[in-house]
Amino acid sequence: MAKQGKIYGVSLGPGDPLLITVKGLQVLQQVDRIYYPGSLLEDGSTISYSLGILQYHQLDESKFRGMFLKMSNDRSEVAGTYANTFLQMWEDYQMGLQAAFVSEGDISFYSTFAYLMEHIQQYKLDVEIIAGVPSFLNGAAAHQFPLGVLNEKIAILPRMQDAKQLDHLLDSFDTVVLIKVRSVIKTLLPVMHNRALRMMYCERLGTPDQFITTDIQAIKERELPYFSLIILKKL
Repeated sequence: MAKQGKIYGVSLGPGDPLLITVKGLQVLQQVDRIYYPGSLLEDGSTISYSLGILQYHQLDESKFRGMFLKMSNDRSEVAGTYANTFLQMWEDYQMGLQAAFVSEGDISFYSTFAYLMEHIQQYKLDVEIIAGVPSFLNGAAAHQFPLGVLNEKIAILPRMQDAKQLDHLLDSFDTVVLIKVRSVIKTLLPVMHNRALRMMYCERLGTPDQFITTDIQAIKERELPYFSLIILKKL
């Protein structure tokens, strides 16, 4: 009887290699292929946040397969890369292999895996998702401050470009989590200055380069990395 193929979506956690779940690590130790995302830079070189976490756990690197994307808001430009990666995983599946795709944070939260899932579900493949720790929860832990208590309402907003809308949401929610803030920080700063808020900034959580602060001035002229977020809490 032919071996049954299977696909796993495995969350790696926000940066600290030890924040992967026990189940997630066990899956990566047993699968035949491990696909990981990365960025394709303008000079043709590649970088990957996920790869460093995989290497920390001394997994068999002969199983690794990189999927490198250009950093662009044009989704059509990367659609071909997703399709090609899925075809590779589909071939693995047809051969009865077990293949995992990994993603930093939680794989169901603004992850590249979401685009592969569209193909996986279309083909009705056997798939299992392993949940993980998202960055904003790690951020609250790093600041040692509760994200929410009792009936407090929480909003999570990616790349918030409208200052008036943010102001309105701060009236409606007790906590606002801002992710993908690098390109919109100049829009966010005036709102943060003009309201009574506790601001908790985080970048590169769980890595040797982790930086957190509650001082708005400290981030005003700072060059923010891609992996940065801000938690705003009403006072």
